[in-house]
Amino acid sequence: MSPTRETAQGGRRLVIVESPAKAKTIKGYLGPGYVVEASVGHIRDLPNGAAEVPEKYTGEVRRLGVDVEHDFQPIYVVNADKKSQVKKLKELLADSDELFLATDEDREGEAIAWHLQQVLKPKVPVRRMVFHEITKDAIQAAVANPRELNQRLVDAQETRRILDRLYGYEVSPVLWKKVMPRLSAGRVQSVATRLVVERERDRIAFRSAEYWDLTGTFSPGPGSAGEPAAFGARLVTVDGRRVAQGRDFGPDGRLRTDTLQLDEAAARALAGALADTRFAVRSVESKPYRRSPYAPFRTTTLQQEASRKLGFGAKATMQVAQKLYENGFITYMRTDSTTLSETAVAAARAQVTQLYGAEYLPDKPRTYAGKVKNAQEAHEAIRPSGDRFRTPAETGLTGDQFRLYELIWKRTVASQMKDAVGNSVTVRIGGTASDGRDAEFSASGKTITFHGFMKAYVEGADDPNAELDDRERRLPQVAEGDALTAEEITADGHATKPPARYTEASLVKELEEREIGRPSTYASIIGTILDRGYVFKKGTALVPSFLSFAVVNLLEKHFGRLVDYDFTAKMEDDLDRIARGEAQAVPWLKRFYFGEGEGRETGGGAADAGNSDGDHLGGLKELVTDLGAIDAREVSSFPVGNGIVLRVGRYGPYIEKPGEGEDGAGRRADVPADLPPDELSVEYAEELLAKPSGDFELGTDPETGRTIVAKDGRYGPYVTEVLPEGTPKTGKNAVKPRTASLFKSMSLDTVTLQDALRLMSLPRVVGKDPEGVEITAQNGRYGPYLKRGTDSRSLESEDQLFTITLDEALAIYAQPKQRGRAAAKPPLKELGTDPVSERPVVVKDGRFGPYVTDGETNATLRTGDSVETITPERGYELLAEKRAKAPAKKTAKKAAAKKTTTAKKTAAKKTTTAKKTAAKKTTTAKTAAKKTTTAKKTAAKKATAAAGAEPAAAPRAASDE
Repeated sequence: MSPTRETAQGGRRLVIVESPAKAKTIKGYLGPGYVVEASVGHIRDLPNGAAEVPEKYTGEVRRLGVDVEHDFQPIYVVNADKKSQVKKLKELLADSDELFLATDEDREGEAIAWHLQQVLKPKVPVRRMVFHEITKDAIQAAVANPRELNQRLVDAQETRRILDRLYGYEVSPVLWKKVMPRLSAGRVQSVATRLVVERERDRIAFRSAEYWDLTGTFSPGPGSAGEPAAFGARLVTVDGRRVAQGRDFGPDGRLRTDTLQLDEAAARALAGALADTRFAVRSVESKPYRRSPYAPFRTTTLQQEASRKLGFGAKATMQVAQKLYENGFITYMRTDSTTLSETAVAAARAQVTQLYGAEYLPDKPRTYAGKVKNAQEAHEAIRPSGDRFRTPAETGLTGDQFRLYELIWKRTVASQMKDAVGNSVTVRIGGTASDGRDAEFSASGKTITFHGFMKAYVEGADDPNAELDDRERRLPQVAEGDALTAEEITADGHATKPPARYTEASLVKELEEREIGRPSTYASIIGTILDRGYVFKKGTALVPSFLSFAVVNLLEKHFGRLVDYDFTAKMEDDLDRIARGEAQAVPWLKRFYFGEGEGRETGGGAADAGNSDGDHLGGLKELVTDLGAIDAREVSSFPVGNGIVLRVGRYGPYIEKPGEGEDGAGRRADVPADLPPDELSVEYAEELLAKPSGDFELGTDPETGRTIVAKDGRYGPYVTEVLPEGTPKTGKNAVKPRTASLFKSMSLDTVTLQDALRLMSLPRVVGKDPEGVEITAQNGRYGPYLKRGTDSRSLESEDQLFTITLDEALAIYAQPKQRGRAAAKPPLKELGTDPVSERPVVVKDGRFGPYVTDGETNATLRTGDSVETITPERGYELLAEKRAKAPAKKTAKKAAAKKTTTAKKTAAKKTTTAKKTAAKKTTTAKTAAKKTTTAKKTAAKKATAAAGAEPAAAPRAASDE
């Protein structure tokens, strides 16, 4: 439907998008007659807690926010922080003649549009406006060609939301009761956590194996111009038996194949036997090499490649891409399609010819088949926007946005270029050792005669040691029978390596290959498992915490199917069938939750997925009701070896060895929370148990007769006194024991009774100043300091607390008080030059712990990061994530603060006026008790009404939606 002349000329259209940034850009393309406003993401959702549920709902409905007894009817509430925005939208709608819902064209966007329609209840015509890029032509075409709301997409999203609510709200409380409070379970996050945990289990079970091989440097004689005179080759067979390589070993360190495993002695003996051997070329196999370009980016491949090449996490990638999309530089960034429109293909081909020449342009446009099951092909791949692509230099972008745009631009242009072609060659070299054994070496080479798309772009690899596609290995021209001279033969030792931990890029790839979750959700899933403490980062690797081991252990043993990979993938299939109208939501939810309902067919349905523990599709309610079979101690305990057991406790992980403490009691020791589980060996556990821990009795205070003990507490080591039995610990007569933290120079191993008594004597009175004001030396949260009245001055060291004299203290107070920051501390570590800001990056020690900085951007180290182990790449990644958050402009904050202050003053003024009026009325009404009571109630009511005039809410920053 094209825009009506009446509306365009005299009427007014309200266009609602999701984010303020998008609204600002689109407004510039529509001009007068259009009001563009943001919903700022979702305006309505399931309640976050029982307090948000309307009073008419009780019982399970109030707890879940879903009426499971009445066709799983969801209870939607307007988010508290969106009420002012909803009010604003309603006011704008009242003055409009037509409403355009212009949220994103995916399930989430369709659901937001539906909620807007339900809440605003428009009485004017409603259109659904969709676009895949924010350009003038695309926006005007979207206005001219609206469609109706797609109810199937809405139903699919609602079913997905209800399913996730039931899963999270029913399973999470089980974790609270059996593992630790405030944990969470989720349909995809729990499965993603299980993947990371299983990889760590493989690393724990891994046993390194040693193997040796030989490397020879061979020369055919003087080489021709431009060709290598010598080349390397590796031993592949001995007497026709293949020599073992790393791929031939299993996780247990044993050979999985019938190959020859050489040890050091055998390898060196063979090398010696081959020292004077004459070698010859036994075969030369040449094959044509051809490599086609990679498909344009979709959400997951963009996240993977941005991680490999730019060091971005999945979340940072999506935040930067969101800004590029909202400002009209790229098409929609949440897509699982690799399709390019005819316009985009034409733009890419034009740039190939312009920038690289006609010889790089294929005769026909390239098309790419979608690899993602149930991909929403209505979307395009992620590409530069417009019918003519702007080169990165033409965009005016800087920093992370420039780098990500350049990546997308290169990939898109390369996708329409010719194949790279060349030749690959394998040369086999043989000879007979002095002991009669036959040895054969192999060398492979690759030459690229026409680089094609590689001229523009080459994909990265998850393995940092992997050879990229454009890498050439040139071999000299040799023929079968040619004699070769072995210039050197060396024996090389190798050790097998454990399976690599997942990175964000490889975890995204794994989830997509297993068809778990949806591409648009992967960034938030990884963000969730990091925020929950289930996973932490070590460099770029994702390391599971001990807590995640306990959670996964419980879910695997008692909710097997809920974390089964096939079951979760088939559940996605079922949800996609609902989106296509091939299945109904309510019967499916009944099967999942109650284990009953129609359509419980077998053969390919989600009911058949998972392990054979009997929990068919559904029955979730029954599973979470009977928890008697779950042994909380068992699911949180893991054997380490030598009788040592790791346990995940409420306050963190610890190890325990029964029966070796005093009086037959077991020994315990805390385990560092950031210790990778595969590094907890029996030897390290014994070392932790051997360290001093618990209460150490230091002696008796000669003045009080009380026992003094040293302890290792939650906030570090400290000393305290043991109060006599019967000493009141609560109430007005409660007595608190004297306590003091150990100095940084002290340790539990060496602290003495004398040290403890000195520490507990603090604060120490240094003396009085000439005015008679007492000066004390104290140890505080931020270090040692002097205090005189309300005037505090820092000391240089903790030892000064006992040594500083009155004269020295007065001298410090005689100096002007330093304000602002203290002198800059030297960096703890230098990491190199940031590829974005091109500034040196260092690690510094701040008030709230160590952080990385390039002088412009600061980023605090996360759990799992340490000064000792942090790599330059990890430092650059933290800075990139911090930059991607784009803090709100200070001017906006000041304006908001000013409005809030003005509104508060107005409210306070009204309250004061109301109180004066109330007081006056109350005084007049003193003659009769009844009248007085009535007057007081009236006055209180008026005062409350006046005070309740809340200020207008400050505008909210742009949403990530």
